[in-house]
Amino acid sequence: MKILITTDWYKPVINGVVTSVLNLTEQLESRGHEVKVLTLSRNCHSYKEGNVIYAGSVGMGKIYPQARVKIPVVAKEYMEELMLWHPDLIHSQCEFSTFFLAKKIAGELNIPIVHTYHTVYEDYTHYFSPQKAWGRSLVQMMTRKLSVQVDAMIAPSEKIEHILNGYQVSCPVDVVPSGIDTEKYKKRIGDGSREALREKYGIGKDEMVLVYVGRMAKEKNIEELLWYQKSVQDNVKLVLVGDGPCRETLEMKAKEYGVEKSVIFTGMVSPKEVAGYYQIGDLFVSASTSETQGMTYDEALAGGVPLLCRKDDCLKDVITEGTNGWQYENEAMYIECIRKWRELNEYEKQSIRNAAVQAADQFSSENFAGRVEQVYLAVLEEKKDMHAA
Repeated sequence: MKILITTDWYKPVINGVVTSVLNLTEQLESRGHEVKVLTLSRNCHSYKEGNVIYAGSVGMGKIYPQARVKIPVVAKEYMEELMLWHPDLIHSQCEFSTFFLAKKIAGELNIPIVHTYHTVYEDYTHYFSPQKAWGRSLVQMMTRKLSVQVDAMIAPSEKIEHILNGYQVSCPVDVVPSGIDTEKYKKRIGDGSREALREKYGIGKDEMVLVYVGRMAKEKNIEELLWYQKSVQDNVKLVLVGDGPCRETLEMKAKEYGVEKSVIFTGMVSPKEVAGYYQIGDLFVSASTSETQGMTYDEALAGGVPLLCRKDDCLKDVITEGTNGWQYENEAMYIECIRKWRELNEYEKQSIRNAAVQAADQFSSENFAGRVEQVYLAVLEEKKDMHAA
């Protein structure tokens, strides 16, 4: 198959959409498919690098950090090149700028569009409206309109499938969790490297580490972890890996809550090094309820780090309570789960770590690409039947 992937987000940005696109592209190519990517450039100029075409764009950081929108005219030569290449199918990953380009190409070539719904936009309406009810109505209307323009949607979790069905979308919805490079995160960094990393941040040998990896943004609810740290900071360090628009605010909150000495902000970490940061943690913690799937949860599991996460529908097939992690609903439950972990002997802890690694296998990028490929084939068959009718 010839597959065109369209996405507003691409390297060097680091987020779940980019990770999903990179892993999918690599795995589809390994299966013999020809893949091109159409994304936005970091400036007004359109250009091409290998099989990636960058459409000129301008920044829209005032609406959402690092967001960009395409300029009205995309270099004609690149659009013509895509038309002549004639993909069999387009897989769109975002609902905005590059989706409009996907529609244009699909319309002219009469080819289907598969769309992955990556974002629970209801949790992001605070970026453009203080009225949550109004924001939800707008999101529902836009999603229903989107569903009329695509041939199928992919939901990264049953949580998203439920949301889409609640919006009454008009296209088929397939649940396919985005895949990760499980082998990358399974690879142990070695005790020496692990201890060196802990020493770098002043973490004592006997201190427990709660690690969070991800964006420092309002919808991630990191402030809750800082508040809870007041009750667990005795011989426990909270390591927050990543950066984002709320980092300065969170650093001030840590001081306000009196936990600045037990909280470590590492800042942005290279993708090549992030696996090691997971592995310095005894538990991976998250207070977010805005995840569609939570790929960092899967990465932590692959690294043998059990999860302690706020209860959320996206964790239904991820956490087996007490086996590879725990879900909490309030501060008392959070503290109790940490107490349980600390009271386990080393054999019991290792059993939970092993279960974490096993749980991550279902999220391998190989399984991901295979399931996406089946969605493509079903959509193409449906299109073929429509032409034959």
